[in-house]
Order: sequence, then C-alpha cells, then structure tokens
Amino acid sequence: MFTAAILVPSPPLLVPELTGAAAAETAPLRDAVQAAAKALSAIATEWVAIGAAPTAVEVPADAQGTYRGYGVDVRVTLRPGPAGEPDPDLPLAALTAGWIRGACAPDAVVDARILAADLSPQQCAAYGAELRAFLDRDPEPRGLVIVADGANTLTAKAPGAFDPRAEGVQARVDAALDTGDRDALLALDPAECAALGIGGRVPWQVLAGVFDAAPASCRTLYSAAPYGVGYHVGEWRP
Repeated sequence: MFTAAILVPSPPLLVPELTGAAAAETAPLRDAVQAAAKALSAIATEWVAIGAAPTAVEVPADAQGTYRGYGVDVRVTLRPGPAGEPDPDLPLAALTAGWIRGACAPDAVVDARILAADLSPQQCAAYGAELRAFLDRDPEPRGLVIVADGANTLTAKAPGAFDPRAEGVQARVDAALDTGDRDALLALDPAECAALGIGGRVPWQVLAGVFDAAPASCRTLYSAAPYGVGYHVGEWRP
C-alpha cells in the first residue's frame, strides 16, 4: 500500500564527512532531508527510490556503495545486514537513498530504480502509474523516495554556469512541488530541462504519474539554491 513520497536532492554535500568546514552551511538542507526520511520511516520501512542517470541502471537488491569517488570512503547499503565490498559505480541517486537509509532509517529496505534521463514525459507518467499499482498490490505500507535535483545553472558559479532561463523554469518547478501540481511537472520540456541541467525531470514526472489525482497534502521542508543548484525537500501524501 502506497503511503507517502518524500522528495530529496542528491548532492554529496548531504554527507557531513564530505563537506568539511562547509558542514554547517549545508546543515539546513541535511536537517530537512533527515526530517522527511524519519517521517517516512515512521509509516513505512519498505522504500522504492527513483532516480535518473544518462542510461538506465539495474541496481541489485543487495547493492552497496561508497562515496570514495567524491573524496571520502563513506559506505552505504540499501538494506540491513553485514557490509560487503561496495560497488564504486553505484549511481548517485542510489548512493543518496542508501545514505539516507543508514542515517535516518537503518531498518528500512530500499529498492533503488535508476531510469534513463531521456524518457519522455509520457513514458514517465506510465511508469509512475505502473509503480503505483505495484505499491498498492502489497498490503504492507510502502513509501517512495524521489531523488531529484533542480537546475544547476542558476548562478555564474553554478556547476553548469549561468543560464538566464534557469530562474524562471526553476520557479515553475518549485511552485509545482510546493502545491502538488502534477500537470505542471508533466509539462516540463525534456530538451529545456537538459539544457538547464535539471536532472530531476524524470523522477518528478514519475511522481506525477504515481499520483492519479492531486496529493491530499504537500509539505515543503526546504527549497533553495545553494551553490547555484535548485534543491527541494518535501513530502506528498495520497
């Protein structure tokens, strides 16, 4: 049974060991992610995490990962149990879901699904509808973790440099996530999102497909653009 979806970004700066002296600067984002995850874990410990990558990736159920490639060998797992050898190529969205699980809900089990970043809005919506049917077939409570980043072109020092179009598109995204506007998310243009470095389009459009009507409640815990990248933390409940 589908219970709730939480929306989180994927930056490695969530992990305190990777931020060093900047850990205090990123604390509000980290605190919001942890609050969302703990709220989800209170109602469901079976999670499906949705992320995107240049190509789809099959993530094994027992996959483990490491942030070694980002500077520190912080290891994560997707389920309880003894740690083994981590996969150094585990996609960032799966790493993020694993880190959140370990930090906030160590009893949770994560089914990480990494979709291709070039899926069309129609394909995303259809995947979301199928996912909702899958979640609702199980009498056990299940939750969603939508791992998605906004535009990385919001300032001159942003990873994708500055694009004057980014602010307006990011504002539309933020408003849609704040209010549960499924239609606005499905209207996001793939080419425009790719040009503006909006990596979260596919997960957000899957989320729109999971909800066959407007969410009964939406809660935003964080919405800002530190370092010129749009990050949103929130919760949608059916």
